[in-house]
Amino acid sequence: MFEKGQICTVEIMDMSDQGQGIGRADGMAVFVPDTVVGDLARVQLTKVKKSYAFAKLLEIEEPSPHRMEPLCEGGFQKGCGGCALARLDYPGQLALKEKQVRDKLCRLGDLAAPIVNQILGMDDPFHYRNKAQFPVSTGGVITRKGGIVEAAGDPAVGFFRAKSHEVVDCERCMLQSPAAMAAAEALRQFMKEDHITAWDERWERGLMRHLIVKTAFGTGEVMVVLVINGKGIPNAAKLIEMLDSAIYEAGFSLESVVLNIHKKKTPEILGETCVPLAGKQTITEVIGGLSFEISAMSFFQVNPAQTEKLYSKVREYAALTGEENVLDLYCGIGTIGLSCAAKARQVVGIESVRQAVLDANRNAVINGIVNARYVCGKAEEELPRLLASTDPEDDIARVVRGADVVLLDPPRAGCRPELLEAVGKVAPERIVYVSCDPATLARDVRLLGDLGYTFMEATPVDMFPWTGAVEVVCLLSKLK
Repeated sequence: MFEKGQICTVEIMDMSDQGQGIGRADGMAVFVPDTVVGDLARVQLTKVKKSYAFAKLLEIEEPSPHRMEPLCEGGFQKGCGGCALARLDYPGQLALKEKQVRDKLCRLGDLAAPIVNQILGMDDPFHYRNKAQFPVSTGGVITRKGGIVEAAGDPAVGFFRAKSHEVVDCERCMLQSPAAMAAAEALRQFMKEDHITAWDERWERGLMRHLIVKTAFGTGEVMVVLVINGKGIPNAAKLIEMLDSAIYEAGFSLESVVLNIHKKKTPEILGETCVPLAGKQTITEVIGGLSFEISAMSFFQVNPAQTEKLYSKVREYAALTGEENVLDLYCGIGTIGLSCAAKARQVVGIESVRQAVLDANRNAVINGIVNARYVCGKAEEELPRLLASTDPEDDIARVVRGADVVLLDPPRAGCRPELLEAVGKVAPERIVYVSCDPATLARDVRLLGDLGYTFMEATPVDMFPWTGAVEVVCLLSKLK
C-alpha cells in the first residue's frame, strides 16, 4: 500500500494530453510531470488515491531514447502550457499518438484488434499553425482618482500558463506563423507606447482581451482580429500601420483587420459582434487546388499542410464514384464536403454557425461547385427535421434521406446520441468520421456499432506536433 511521501522507481509507459508521464507501480497508475515515454524515473508520491497517484520527479535514472531538451526559445521555460510534448522527440511523439489512438479504440470502443494505420506525420513540424490566439494582459488595471483606468504593468501577449489564466509573454513560438508573432510584437509595442490597458477579469475592466491572427499560407494573406472590451481602440490607425509593417517584414500581407466586441465575463474567446476596421472582411486560403474564404468567426483546420493529407484520406475512405449523395455534418465553412464534391452527385452540409454557412455557400460559388448546398442549424436538430420532411419539392431533404456517405467532423465533445441515431436512420453505406479527440471517437464508434455500423479502420493524422492532440480519420461501414 503506497503512502504520500513514499519514494519509488517507475517506468514511464504513456503520457497524458497535458504532457505528464504515466507509469505504474504495483498496478497503480502514477502521473509524473517532466517525464516522457521510456524514462525510468525515481519519484516521490505527492497524492495517493485508490487506483492512481501523483508524484514529483526526483531523478531520471535511465532517460528515454526519445527524451530531448525542449527546442522552445519562447515561453516553455516560463510555464507556457502550449507544447505538452516538448521533451519528446518527433518520432517519439508520432509513436505515442498512434498508440493512444489504438488503445482508446480498444478500451473505450470495445474493439478487440482495431486496424490503425501508421500515423501521417509532418516533414517539418514547425511554424505550422495558421491561427494564433494570444490572450493579452497588463498584469491587471489600476483605477485612479476620477475613474481613470491605467495598466498595472507592461503588456504581455502570449499564452496562458498551464491550468491558469496568467498570461506568459511569448516573443518566439515554434508553432505559430512568422506573421502571427510579428503581429503580437506590434501589438505589444503599441500598447506600451500608447498606454493601452488589457482586460482584467477580476475587475472586468481593461480594453484588449485577445489578439487573433489568421494566416493563409497558400496566398500569404493575413487577418488580424482584435478582441476588445469596448467600442474601439484609441489611435487605431497607428496600430494598423504598425501591424501592416511588421507582417510585411515577416513575408506576408495584412489584408484584413477586424474588431470583435466582447464585453461579457465568459470563457469564450470571441464576442458576438465583429466590426471591420481595415481591408477586406475575409482572406483567401488555397488547399488542394480549391480556394476558401475565411472570416473572423469561421473555423478552419489550423495546419494546412496536414489538412491536405487529412482530406485525401477522407476522400479515400468515402470511395466516391460520382453517383453518391454526401451528407456533411458539422461542416464548418464546407472544406471537407467541397473537397469531395467533384466525385459526388450532391453534397449537403449542416452547420450551426451562420457566418460559416455563408462562407460555405460562398466557397462553393468561388470554386464553381454547383452540387453543394448548406443548411444553418444544429446538426442534431436539423437532420431529424430534414428526415421528417414530407415536402416533395424539398430537394435538400431528398438528398439527405438518400445519402450514401455521411461525413462527421464534430467538435472535441463528439456527436450527440440523438444525432447518431438520426444518422442510423439515414442508413448510409459508409460513415467517414474525422475526430480531434480519440476518446470521444471511440465512444461514438461503439454507439454506431449498436446502430449497425462496423469499424473498418482508422488513420491518425498529426495536425498538432509538440502538443498532446491528434486528429483521426475513421471509416465505418454498414453491416449487410
